[in-house]
Amino acid sequence: MTNKNQESYEEYLSLKAFVVLTRALQSIKSRAEEDIKHLGLNPTEFAVLELIYSKGDQPIQKIGEKILIASSSITYVVDKLEKKNLIKRKPCPKDRRVTHAAITAEGTELMDQVFPKHRNALKEIFSGLGIKEKEDLIDQLKKLGYHAQNM
Repeated sequence: MTNKNQESYEEYLSLKAFVVLTRALQSIKSRAEEDIKHLGLNPTEFAVLELIYSKGDQPIQKIGEKILIASSSITYVVDKLEKKNLIKRKPCPKDRRVTHAAITAEGTELMDQVFPKHRNALKEIFSGLGIKEKEDLIDQLKKLGYHAQNM
């Protein structure tokens, strides 16, 4: 194979990898979102609630970057979760400019019920891969993500 043919083939593979990755992500997200909708939450609300449930109180200003949504949407989502009595706002004791989102007892009770089911749904979604394949996929996606980020 000549260098030009090899370069052309590499471009083809890069495009194909992008398309396959995008379609796979759409299918996986669609299945996961179906599972979340049964809980009476939208995917963003669930992501915020899951973050706080798993990692503890979070500065509201930092939630967006942790769950990959626009920071302008966070206040709206936090407001909705607060109205549902699933989280509450709490001032930071060390910095008065910072407000944390904290899970309520009702939020913890909900997540104690639904998170194991959601985790099982994700296990089912990814059951098309074996353990080693999942480990390899995670490693490869991290490598690709870091490369793209550092370009």
